[in-house]
Amino acid sequence: MAAGPARSRRVFLNHLDSYCGRSIGEYLSRCVVGASLESIEEEEEEEEEDENNLAAEVSSRLKEGVYQIVGTLSKAESAKPRFAEEIYAVSSRKDLLSHLLECEIILYNITEDANQIEEATWAASALHMEIEHFATPKLFILLSTIMSWAKSKPPDPEDPEIPFTDEDYRRRKSHPNFMAHINAEKLILKLGKTNKHKFSTYVVASGHQYGAGEGVLHYFFKIGWLSETPTIPVFGDGNNFIPTIHVLDLAAVLQNIADHRPRSHYILAVDVSMHTLQELIRCISKNIGPGKIEKIPKENAFLSKDLTQMHLDMLLVNLRMESMFLKETFNIKWVAQAGLVENIEQIVKEYKQSRGLLPLKVCIHGPPGVGKSTIAEELCKHYKLHHIKINDVMSETIANLENIVAPKELYSDSVGEEGEDDEEEEGKNVEASHELLARIKESMEQNAEFVISLTASDEFLINRIINLPERIVAGTHYTQDQFLQSLNLFRDLNTEDKTVLNYFDELEIHPQFIDVAKFEDPENRFIVKEIIKEIGEPRNYGLTDAEKENLERKAAEERLVKEAQEKAERERKEAEERAERMANWEEWNKHLEEVKRQEQELLEAQSIPLRNYLMKNVMPTLMQGINECCKIRPDDPVDFLAEYLFKNSPDIE
Repeated sequence: MAAGPARSRRVFLNHLDSYCGRSIGEYLSRCVVGASLESIEEEEEEEEEDENNLAAEVSSRLKEGVYQIVGTLSKAESAKPRFAEEIYAVSSRKDLLSHLLECEIILYNITEDANQIEEATWAASALHMEIEHFATPKLFILLSTIMSWAKSKPPDPEDPEIPFTDEDYRRRKSHPNFMAHINAEKLILKLGKTNKHKFSTYVVASGHQYGAGEGVLHYFFKIGWLSETPTIPVFGDGNNFIPTIHVLDLAAVLQNIADHRPRSHYILAVDVSMHTLQELIRCISKNIGPGKIEKIPKENAFLSKDLTQMHLDMLLVNLRMESMFLKETFNIKWVAQAGLVENIEQIVKEYKQSRGLLPLKVCIHGPPGVGKSTIAEELCKHYKLHHIKINDVMSETIANLENIVAPKELYSDSVGEEGEDDEEEEGKNVEASHELLARIKESMEQNAEFVISLTASDEFLINRIINLPERIVAGTHYTQDQFLQSLNLFRDLNTEDKTVLNYFDELEIHPQFIDVAKFEDPENRFIVKEIIKEIGEPRNYGLTDAEKENLERKAAEERLVKEAQEKAERERKEAEERAERMANWEEWNKHLEEVKRQEQELLEAQSIPLRNYLMKNVMPTLMQGINECCKIRPDDPVDFLAEYLFKNSPDIE
């Protein structure tokens, strides 16, 4: 008999924008209430019988009977997740409590942010005080960590390989830095014993989470992906066992608790794997990194800016754990029950998808001297890619692999255990090399890349090479004879009906042609921009907050230096201009004085004949007239003097 439509349940989850919160919230938002109560076998049979009808039925039930996710954000600027019904920007504890009272399930995650522990314990205590006013029963789940077991004594001291199980939780001893976690666990369990029918509480001790973007292991995934180091570090000897669980399997555990309301209120959430730190990192390195690991002292781990104290404590934990409860009671469609190592291909795929890390391959094609190397280097800087000469790398790799897989001479000498181990390891290497060699040769036939073909006339290329400085040409194939040979060879190998570009065309990878001569761009900046426009945005990691801060600081420092230089240059020019003006002013004044002096001398020189004339012919008679005028003192001295000069004027020949 078909069950009626499931009733939706409102679930509160803190920090919906965190790694764990986002994964759990999105998972639960797709879960039909009570779906985990159905057996997996029955569901699989139904899917096989009528997949379309089941899809329609689930779609119908999803509209009414799913978990409705509400909650808070760790960062106020974060966008509201698509799966969330509502986001609470809580301004006070009173407001938060009113929101919690509207929910049937309250889920607090304290595995990522220890600052949430105090809020989680307050929320549970506040709800506990409101039990009598509950309209419907409430379920409180505290998502904690296996670090509250980190210092527990082995279940059997005589056999250290016996793992901890759920039933050992009363004997657990916390890591010193996780005492707040274990105290919160104890309080939550205690609050749930008062009135189990109205307010039930559960504690989930989660293994280290991975998958869908990675949690604490993200540090190793990132440095492996970026390949900035030849090895990936292992802190200490790496022999410590780390309990793990895929974050979606953890979400399934929470779904089962909400559906089943199990009798046990402390649940160990770990997968069945028991891998050491060294095994986990070696697997990551081989599948997404350089392929090698390097053991470094634990103390050196503290030098990394990307790892917090919590991360380091978690990476150095040493626990063997097994959850019998998950196997016997819950109905989980495991994503990675066997652990990370056994599911690494799927984990890497999830990792790339969740972080938008898409492989980018760019082939730069063109004649010698067209600028391939410099353009390739600029593109590698922009997209954080390796600049390689693919033919050289492929040839070297194939030669090495063929050397490994080549038949070895058989020796009749006996070998000991060490020799047998070497032979066994060598056999594994040969088998792996066969597989890798086959994959490389296959990928050489099916490889997809962006192909950029740079074109230019022979005349343009020859002129470009001729104008290169001698220091750049020396020691390269750009000498006159070698360059012309290389250019002729390129033209011969790239005729219209026979070219490497035809190969890509057949694979539906159509090259982008760029005429270098059209760009008056000796530094290739415009060409690089044109290529970036074609390829698109980087498909790699963006800048970290620290890198952004460093860039901003460097930009600010450069701006200050530039401004200081500009100010100093401006002041220097002003000082030079002032000095030049003063020098010009002094020179002008000197010139003016000289002109005046010369004019005075000229006037004096010109006045000498006139003075001589006046002294000889005018001044004697004039002086006599003035003397007479002084003696007589006439009423009109001027008229007297004029008449005197007229009467006594000497004859001039």
